[in-house]
Amino acid sequence: MGQAGCSGSRLSRSPRERCHQHSSGSCIPGLHRRESPPGWHGRIKKNGPQSIGKSRGGWTTKIHMVAAGHNRAVAFSLSPGQAGDAPEGRKLLKALENCGWDGAKVIMDKAYEGDETRQLVFDLGMEPVVPPKRNRLTRWEYDRELYKKRNEVERLFRRLKGFRRIFSRFDKLDVVFKFFIHFALIVDTLFSVNRP
Repeated sequence: MGQAGCSGSRLSRSPRERCHQHSSGSCIPGLHRRESPPGWHGRIKKNGPQSIGKSRGGWTTKIHMVAAGHNRAVAFSLSPGQAGDAPEGRKLLKALENCGWDGAKVIMDKAYEGDETRQLVFDLGMEPVVPPKRNRLTRWEYDRELYKKRNEVERLFRRLKGFRRIFSRFDKLDVVFKFFIHFALIVDTLFSVNRP
């Protein structure tokens, strides 16, 4: 032992003391001039957006989706668990502004029934199909039979949650989580050929 890599130091001192004496670097692998452990251990630092937030159910991520049927997702986005549904829904609708959906009926959950969201749907040339909340003073009529088709999107979400990696949110970064959601949607589409 003794003097490996540290010329001229006495054997009575500890390896860390000997390394602090010389400016040539650390004498023993893993020991540095500072007191803390080495800052880099070969792992890649995970930087990037992480849509994880605390809601009543704990730490969660919300997936907002626009779908054109039971197996055809058009667009989706992520938001932290405590974020509201309507602002994310409006962002998705604005992204579909010039996609040729004029005259389409947009079936929405009650979370999206606010005046601002409904007005945006009208401005985009589409018709909102959403029931008013019970505490609304002025109510509107909507196609009740067509609204029953909203369960197709709920069934799509149920099938997505069948993938444990989506259900448990194993991935820390949004970019990796979105990749796996795309993968799950592709698998669901391929296996839904015989599904009604």
